[in-house]
Amino acid sequence: MRTAYKVRVYPTTEQAAVLNRTFGCVRLVWNTVLAWRQARYRNESETTSYAQSDRYLTELKRDGGHDFLYEVSSVPLQQALRHQHTAFANFFAGRAKYPRFKSRHGRQSATYTRSAFRWRDGRLFLAKMDHPLAFVWSWPAVDPATINPTTVTITRDVDGRWYASLAMEEAAEPEPLPTGGASAGIDLGVTDFAVLSTGQKVTNPRHLERKARNLARYQRRMARKQRGSNNRAKAKAKVARAHTKVRDARADFLHRTSTRLVRDHDVIVIEDLNVKGMVRNRHLARAISDAGWGEFRRQLEYKTQRYGRRLVVIDRWYPSSKTCSACGHLLAALSLSTRHWSCPDCGTRHDRDVNAAKNILAAGRAVSACGADVSPQGSSLRRSAVKQETQPARGGIPRP
Repeated sequence: MRTAYKVRVYPTTEQAAVLNRTFGCVRLVWNTVLAWRQARYRNESETTSYAQSDRYLTELKRDGGHDFLYEVSSVPLQQALRHQHTAFANFFAGRAKYPRFKSRHGRQSATYTRSAFRWRDGRLFLAKMDHPLAFVWSWPAVDPATINPTTVTITRDVDGRWYASLAMEEAAEPEPLPTGGASAGIDLGVTDFAVLSTGQKVTNPRHLERKARNLARYQRRMARKQRGSNNRAKAKAKVARAHTKVRDARADFLHRTSTRLVRDHDVIVIEDLNVKGMVRNRHLARAISDAGWGEFRRQLEYKTQRYGRRLVVIDRWYPSSKTCSACGHLLAALSLSTRHWSCPDCGTRHDRDVNAAKNILAAGRAVSACGADVSPQGSSLRRSAVKQETQPARGGIPRP
């Protein structure tokens, strides 16, 4: 199993200078090779392989105008070419957008393989450095001297903080959590982040909304500073730090919530929400983005797989809100503003979100008997992306 530990790094002044020089060379190699790829395809209609880009990098070093590339380790430069080759492969496979040029003003990174770093007794030695790189280890149960990283990625965020991601292959799989027989259907929302079929509601902390005034004030201060000045750089760093606090708070909330759900439930059922389409609604885009539904689903996916739980994803067009969880009656229409409704058949009074969570759990149990999750119908991807459905229920297509 491939895993990684992300640690906070505190480089010395000399180490920071070496890393900043490496970031600049990595960025230069990426942008130069990307421009060469584009010109080659535009003029010769030829695609570029990794071997061809590697030979071009060798020619670039020997042309006399890029001697400074020899001052940094060659491994991060080679890794930049590999990452670019992977980016193009993902683009042609439809998994990612077209690779873009890198900017010096954003997040900077450089990747080192085993030939460019040493891991000795829990200390990290990078190429072109005489002393180990200081970092803070945040896992008391894991002895850093016992791990064996295969790659190390050093990053510098816009707010000036440094990190190292230590990737490795773990031979032993984590032990599955003990089963308790509990299942939960989850209805994600904006007012309440998650409503469980048990009736439990997880309040949406609205991290960005709570920090909106400070962010706006810092951005106004930055806008008044002269471009290129040191004062503007300081103001920009303050804006970046404010955004980092929001991002860290959101990540902490999502990890705590997803971990608690995975520990307490053997089966978790959620909807296949089209988050990318839903944020096109300009009235709800900020609230949906701040909630982090996509990241929450990603965490549930890998945590359930790692700890022996099961995640069932049902069709996004299943009318969970309009179906009575007691008798199965389906309403013809239900507006988004209606938070409670009574079933015309059995008279049961429903909380909209709790009722939806119960129906999501029932749909998940139905497909669990077949041993497969429910994937969206082919035609549903071309419809308007809204959370409240207007079409009758559809059976899911089991995935192999």
